[in-house]
Amino acid sequence: MNRFKRLPSPAMIVASVALFVALGGTSYAVATGSIDSREIKDGTIVEKDVKKEGIEGSDVKNSALAARDIKAGSLTADRFGSGQLNRWVFVGDQGQILAQSGGFTVKSAFQANPAGAAGNVYIDSGEDLTDNGIVASSALQNSRDGNGDGITNGRAPGADSNPEFSGEISAIRCAVPNVVTCAPPGTNTNTHFVVSPRNSDGTVTTGTSERKPFYVIITR
Repeated sequence: MNRFKRLPSPAMIVASVALFVALGGTSYAVATGSIDSREIKDGTIVEKDVKKEGIEGSDVKNSALAARDIKAGSLTADRFGSGQLNRWVFVGDQGQILAQSGGFTVKSAFQANPAGAAGNVYIDSGEDLTDNGIVASSALQNSRDGNGDGITNGRAPGADSNPEFSGEISAIRCAVPNVVTCAPPGTNTNTHFVVSPRNSDGTVTTGTSERKPFYVIITR
């Protein structure tokens, strides 16, 4: 009896591999086309494995990352206009930019002309805002006496007696069809937005005694 088994020939091996690829290769390619969290062991992907700018906001589903998943300092501001981070600007009571995340320019601030622009601040964001949200908020101030009454803690009686605290504010992108048209030359575009600080009764603020600094956040 021959005690030795015959080994498969090279031709047989090649044929077997070809058959495996033909039968299972397609499903294998599909399976490896995407990887979900179940296929990644904890700690197997580290900082050096991620190429700079390789992951952007559009690559991450809502709620997919929690605070515990992000190492301090591991995410920094992406290149301008990439859509990854919210942007913000802090504007003073004269319409001047006091601080910002970058890219904002005041085009018109409380100017009497053209008509209708006197109580507004027009700002160029430097990017198309068609798909962004705009949130404005007045900034509280208790170290400056807005109306000279000696009260800065917001406790003076009477309507609009506390300009340091009270008031209204609204904001919107310019050039929204059938909603708003921005008047100052060059501002009625998708990159501009208008902010309108008002007194509590809706009247236009007439000077720094009534106006307050405000924040604007451009959401992604």
